[in-house]
Amino acid sequence: MAGSRRALRFVLLLPAILGALLPPAAAAGPPKVSLALYYETLCPYCSRFIVTRLAGIFDSGLIHAVDLLLVPYGNAHVRGANNTISCQHGPDECLLNNVEACAINAWPDLNVHFGFINCVEDLVMNRKREEWKSCFQKQGLDPKPVMECYNSEHGHKLSLKYGKQTDALVPPHKYVPWVVVDGQPLYDDYENFEAYVCKAYKGHPPKICQGLGRDYPIVQQVVEAGTGVTYNSGDFELDEGVEDEIKMVQGDDN
Repeated sequence: MAGSRRALRFVLLLPAILGALLPPAAAAGPPKVSLALYYETLCPYCSRFIVTRLAGIFDSGLIHAVDLLLVPYGNAHVRGANNTISCQHGPDECLLNNVEACAINAWPDLNVHFGFINCVEDLVMNRKREEWKSCFQKQGLDPKPVMECYNSEHGHKLSLKYGKQTDALVPPHKYVPWVVVDGQPLYDDYENFEAYVCKAYKGHPPKICQGLGRDYPIVQQVVEAGTGVTYNSGDFELDEGVEDEIKMVQGDDN
């Protein structure tokens, strides 16, 4: 009986013994800074920003300090009883908005879907947008999940979802690209987004943050005014009954 009690005590103490022997768990790192880009695929300013500015965060190491969200919708509008989507730069933009939404959905890994989107936007910037399918091979990706998505109702639903997310911005976006750092829109200072990220990040700053000391007049004004970005709703699921009525449309050729 005594032996049984000793064995039981050992079993009960085993977790504490193992806990003492194992190294302490690594402390959770500082939270990443949210960085969101609301854009449309054929906007020349958006393409240039993605390719020449945003892509740089992967090489500079700033990616380790940010939680990047891409929202391909921009200045599109949902019109009519059939919930059709009209895009600022016409049907080609609707198609590529849809393709990039499908890429994000098909490949949740940021490194994967950003690589594909960066490839497409580089072609757009160089006036070769009709070659967008070549990005599958260039990035070593299977085209099937994206092709099936954008050719189906699922792709249309994703575009509507991003439309709801964009339209729910408070304050509303005024143009694209619309860059939001740590809940604050940067307005026309969006190209300096790295400096805002560096200021908001609470951890050891990446090397790129050195020498980025500067004033933040726009963000400061937004903070003082209490007009940071929020959403009307945190739920962007599509309403039942709408899903069967979604169609991609001919847009405004502006």
